[in-house]
Amino acid sequence: MRGVQVRSDNRPRPAISRYRSGAEYKNGDDVKAIYVVGVLASCGAGSAMAQSSVTLYGLTDVSVQYQTHVNRAGGSTVQMGVGGLSESRFGVSGTEDLGGGNAAIFRLENRFDLNNGQSDPGLPFWNTAFVGLKSANLGMLTMGRQTNVLAGVVERTYASNPWVPFNFSFQPEFTMLGGPWSSNMAKYTIKLADVVGQVSYAFGNTAGHTSYGSQMGIGVAYMPAAPLAAGAAYMDSRDSTNGSHSKAWTAGASYTWQSMQFHAGYFENRLDPGFQSYLNGPFTAPVLAALKYTDFSSRRMFSLGAVHSFSSAMRLSFNYWRTLQTGKTERLDGTASQFELLADYNLSKRTDVYIEGNYGLYRGDLIGAQIQGVNGLGTAQKSTQLGLMAGIRHQF
Repeated sequence: MRGVQVRSDNRPRPAISRYRSGAEYKNGDDVKAIYVVGVLASCGAGSAMAQSSVTLYGLTDVSVQYQTHVNRAGGSTVQMGVGGLSESRFGVSGTEDLGGGNAAIFRLENRFDLNNGQSDPGLPFWNTAFVGLKSANLGMLTMGRQTNVLAGVVERTYASNPWVPFNFSFQPEFTMLGGPWSSNMAKYTIKLADVVGQVSYAFGNTAGHTSYGSQMGIGVAYMPAAPLAAGAAYMDSRDSTNGSHSKAWTAGASYTWQSMQFHAGYFENRLDPGFQSYLNGPFTAPVLAALKYTDFSSRRMFSLGAVHSFSSAMRLSFNYWRTLQTGKTERLDGTASQFELLADYNLSKRTDVYIEGNYGLYRGDLIGAQIQGVNGLGTAQKSTQLGLMAGIRHQF
């Protein structure tokens, strides 16, 4: 994203060019004065090399959406969405050059609903909030609320509609990641040639049970210039009240050929019987239950897609997702097949318009489960659902 950048540079005072002869220094005070001036000049030169920058950035997105079967009576809706391809956001990021290829960094980001101007009620005001250090040779360490390892690998390599930043209103793999953010997280990222590696640990903050509510993640992405990108990641989240496990892993790749990009991915979630809540994540226990996230012992999803770029301004993409659910009981088994077609046109480098259509077939317990993506307007309460959307988006 592009932003408004404010730079602050410490500039040294002009160097003293007047020299005195040795005869002009009559006592030790003169010598001390020369020493002090030299030290100050040295400090000034060092600080002149350090630079700081603060960037204000954001994205605004709004759409008109039509959806069928949003309630058990089979009703349809036509309404202005809280977002569109993306959830609207604004943020502030900053970098301070520490010298020697090292820098201090931070980011604060709020997500909001453009149709009414309110902050997303399901997220904290600063949904992303971290500070860290990065080195040209040693990698980057960040601490705070930030993107988990699974989401970081997928969006780099084989996300559906890869030019759209996470998250948007129809992105089923997003739900399989358990939401992309975790609080109280320390994450280390390193890039070696074409390979990016990440490891993370989120602290549970539970007295007497340090593992309760914690999360461990590890991932790797292979990202050469072209044509192949691939990645894999694993994450283990512990229940905040009893330490039960929620395990998730994914692997996939994308391939670019001329003006086409193809992607494929595999996602799997497995829950212990006692898993009910993960307070470090984006979803509270009641929200997880409402999303039917705690109904299954395992969910598997396969994704396939292709993007064709007709020009630098026009893209057309097709995506397919197949989900298989094994419930905690047989009556909670379910399946889903979801299809999407999206056309996006750039009016300028920062503004685009789009139209999107999606259709889903749901069976068993996946009727009513939120696997369309967390920015959807309504879950499918019948065995089928049709969605249509048209909108405009601007990045700054």
